[in-house]
Amino acid sequence: MRQANEQQSTKTPETMKSRAQTKTAPARTTKIDQLITMLTRPDGATIAEMCDVTGWQSHSVRGALAGALRKKGFAISSDVAEGTRRYRIAATQ
Repeated sequence: MRQANEQQSTKTPETMKSRAQTKTAPARTTKIDQLITMLTRPDGATIAEMCDVTGWQSHSVRGALAGALRKKGFAISSDVAEGTRRYRIAATQ
């Protein structure tokens, strides 16, 4: 019996590898990626806009700007236009 079970098994490292290679995961867009996209727009984004897109509260968005994005090497700039603060990813030098 044992030999019959061993012969039926087709899971070898080669077949497992080829199956893994054919299954490609779809590209995953994270909320941080969404923030980066918004901040690279010419007019940037407000905290409220970023909250709407991510579903985060404002303190979480500010934390992502100060923490995660800066750790990734982005320089975040902000300015006030028409009474609203807008954030952008600053141009790299």
